[in-house]
Amino acid sequence: MEKFLLFFADKVDDGYGGFIYMPNMIGYTAIALLIIGLLILAGAVYGKRHQGRVNVRQMAVSALMLALAFAASNIKLFKMPMGGSVTLFSMLFVCLIGYWFGLAAGLMSALAYGLLQMAVDPYVISLPQLLFDYVLAFTALGLSGLGHDKKYGLVIGYVIGVLGRLCFAVLSGLIFFSAYAPETMSPLVYSLGYNGAYLAAEGGITALVLLIPQVRQALDYAKRLAEKGH
Repeated sequence: MEKFLLFFADKVDDGYGGFIYMPNMIGYTAIALLIIGLLILAGAVYGKRHQGRVNVRQMAVSALMLALAFAASNIKLFKMPMGGSVTLFSMLFVCLIGYWFGLAAGLMSALAYGLLQMAVDPYVISLPQLLFDYVLAFTALGLSGLGHDKKYGLVIGYVIGVLGRLCFAVLSGLIFFSAYAPETMSPLVYSLGYNGAYLAAEGGITALVLLIPQVRQALDYAKRLAEKGH
């Protein structure tokens, strides 16, 4: 398994007495190709359901939302020492794709975003941990698509997406980082506290903003534009 990782990444000191894997040129290329492929697939799925062809508008809007999410993720209000941070609404931009275009498009776009985060800000100690923290956790944000075409669907979908990411992040902490838990604290409590701290902070702030009627109306209008093109 390590040989597989070393084909796509270099092993470096993490500064805490351990090692992490940083993508090399082959890794960056593979991630870029996967992201492009996922966006094309998301457009194809949406197009098959609505127009019988790849929906270029949806691909463009999804790419724009991912770009905004990535930009917002670099505006960190607070950063945790072993991964995770409170950002300026980065998860919202990812969740908007699912809310606007449905569950399938949301999941594939969220997976693409997880791969992008793995490329630019990785904290990878093993392949299983990579799957939990970057594939499963970020893909869970696409569960926002469960709120597609529902009343208050954006708020409901966003909360579901964040809770989904929290579940995988907590499992990752419990399985792969339990050694960092204080001796007097349960690894589950430690993982829940560590991951819940930054996800609840950003999720709570964003949910409050989404409850503002003007914000919700503006995003619903943007949804109609994204879907119909007028």
